[in-house]
Amino acid sequence: MIKTVDITLANRRPRLADRPIEKRIGLIILATDHTTEVDFQRMVASERIGVYVSRIHYANPTTPENLLKMQPSLTVGAGLILPDEPLDAIMYSCTSASVVIGDGEIEKAIATAKPAVPVVTPAAASVRALQAFGARRISILTPYVAETGHPMAEYFTRLGFEIDRFTCLGFTDDRDMARISPKEIEALAVEAMAPPSDALFISCTALRAAKVAGAIEKKIGKPVVSSNLATAWACLRLCGDEEARPDIARLMTLPYPGR
Repeated sequence: MIKTVDITLANRRPRLADRPIEKRIGLIILATDHTTEVDFQRMVASERIGVYVSRIHYANPTTPENLLKMQPSLTVGAGLILPDEPLDAIMYSCTSASVVIGDGEIEKAIATAKPAVPVVTPAAASVRALQAFGARRISILTPYVAETGHPMAEYFTRLGFEIDRFTCLGFTDDRDMARISPKEIEALAVEAMAPPSDALFISCTALRAAKVAGAIEKKIGKPVVSSNLATAWACLRLCGDEEARPDIARLMTLPYPGR
């Protein structure tokens, strides 16, 4: 025979905090992304800062046409991150798509679901990072094919950067890009760096470049900015986290421009 258990309602309801965690960062990432969540858990998430993820559909190959197809999903993806709750920043994690779609169009699409929330894209964050170093001449390493690399070269040139060397690795599948080992990225980065450049930019949120950015800096003697490193830095600074973390890379010792 099952014994009846008396269930008692507490005399009072517990007090509620304004937020379960002080700061909240939303990530909109590709369904195929292996890297961004891991990088943000390592570099950004803490007892004070929570990272909340929404995935949107993406179909390889990584071409300008396929990248553009993600634009209609951005508003829905943003709206699924803690619905009706404010965020301190929201980041769309695709560098080549932020170039092809346009930073402004991405901001508008996200603002439809999350108005008044600062929007971070890898392309715009990387530009701010390079500007924080005072870099004007840069080298760029990407995993893309040339078709996808051309819009990125135009993006940086249009913003006033001189590109000394632009290296493409010829990949079309972001899942394969994620499988390039950090040691390989380190070696490829050294080869991609032109001596006259002020800094090296390693594009693509799929690449595990943030993990070895500091090691690359030691080898080339110049600052390194990668997509995930730049967005992590931007999101931390937008949350008021100004802690210098030179163990990650030089960028993590700099303030965010305009703040």
